[in-house]
Formats: sequence, structure tokens, C-alpha cells
Amino acid sequence: MKSILQTVFALVISIFVFGVSAAEITIFAAASLTESLKEIAARYEKQSGDKITFNLGASSMLARQIEEGAPADIFFSADEAKMDGLEKKGLILPETRKSRLSNLLVIVVAAEGGAAIGNAKDLNSDKVKRLALAEPKTVPAGIYAKEYLQKQDLWSAVEAKVIPTENVRAALAAVESGNVDAGIVYKTDAAISKKVKVAYEVPAQDCPAISYPMAVVKETKHPEAAKKFLNYLNSGEVAKVFEKFGFIIRE
Repeated sequence: MKSILQTVFALVISIFVFGVSAAEITIFAAASLTESLKEIAARYEKQSGDKITFNLGASSMLARQIEEGAPADIFFSADEAKMDGLEKKGLILPETRKSRLSNLLVIVVAAEGGAAIGNAKDLNSDKVKRLALAEPKTVPAGIYAKEYLQKQDLWSAVEAKVIPTENVRAALAAVESGNVDAGIVYKTDAAISKKVKVAYEVPAQDCPAISYPMAVVKETKHPEAAKKFLNYLNSGEVAKVFEKFGFIIRE
């Protein structure tokens, strides 16, 4: 009887301690990371007992929210510029910053009856009257797309066709719905949709240097838990998940 009581008591204590020590970590992350991070978080929660929540969207919007004091523990951006802006304002812990991933750009059309595009120059043809991009003035995916089109001497020719969207997933959705003839998104975004097909993949040598940095936010309420999860994101186990979704690991 005494042994049973001791076991129950130990169990109650462990549950109490576990409950007290568990942290809820909030990740502000680029929309293109949605599926990979959700899978990673599910694994981590089982291992650690911590709870991972997400605020997913355009990196520009997320950085602005952090500047305005929104509660975040980790920022995972789709470009270095947004992270640079926060670092200059002293809003991240610079020693935790790491560039983790890269990506490629693709031109996508509807899977059924989509425009017959064979290369980027076809965007300047009658085949494409509306071209969806994430907002090219502020959102990383749109900024990268504009940079690529400028290098190909196509931006001035297609700018009038551009339909700017809130983020890269909105650009993908515009192609899926048939509201535009084509869109430029990350390769990883195209891979998750059955409603679009890749008409043209931008060769790595022509693609802008796409980089996804991550860092702990200075005002985190859970600094140790946030650093622990960031270390997990740097692990080999997580690298395999990112690769499964088509991301390129940066060493």
C-alpha cells in the first residue's frame, strides 16, 4: 500500500513540476514556412512538453508587429533585411541569429488549363495578362521576384500586369483560383499545391540570394525555452524535415 501511495505521490509531483516548467513559445514566421514548422512543432512538443504557437504571415508585417511590441519569442524571417531592421533597433538577441534556410523561385500556372509558359520571357506575352506577386515593395517573396525580373530586363515590361498580394501564399491562392494567369512563388510553396504546376523553375544561378534567418526576440518572456527551441531548429533532425518540404539547408 505504501509503495502505491509513493508512486501516486511521485506522479502527482512530476505532473505539477512538468506543468509549471512548460513554456508557451510564440514564433513569428514567414508564411512559406507554415507546413514545415507545424510538423517540427508537433515533434518538439512531444519531446519537451512546451507549447509552440505561430503567427504566420509576410515577414514585413511580422517585423512591424514586433516593433510595435507584439509578444513574440522567436522571429523566423524570409529575408535578411527584415531581421537587420530589428537588430538595428535592438529588438533581437544578435548572438542567437542564424541564417538557416534558402529557397528558389518558380513561375506557376493553374494545373488545369494554365497558361502555356516555357520561360520567364513568356510573362511579357499575351499569354499572361495578370501576374500575382507578393507585394514587391515590402514582402520578401515579392522583393525577390522583382529583383529577378529586373535582372532579366522584364520588370518594366510586366509591372503593369502585377497583382500584388499580402504574402506569398496569397499569390499562390490567386493562381489556384484562376484570378491570375501566372504567379511567382517559392519552389516550396508550389510543392504543397495540387492546383498549380511549375511552368518554369528559375535556375539557381539566376535566382536572388534567398535567405531565412531566425533569432530570439529580445523581449521574450521565455528566453531559455526560446533558445532551446532555436537550437532544435538548428538540429540535423529538423534539417531533414525542412529538406522534405523542399528547403535548402544553409550550414
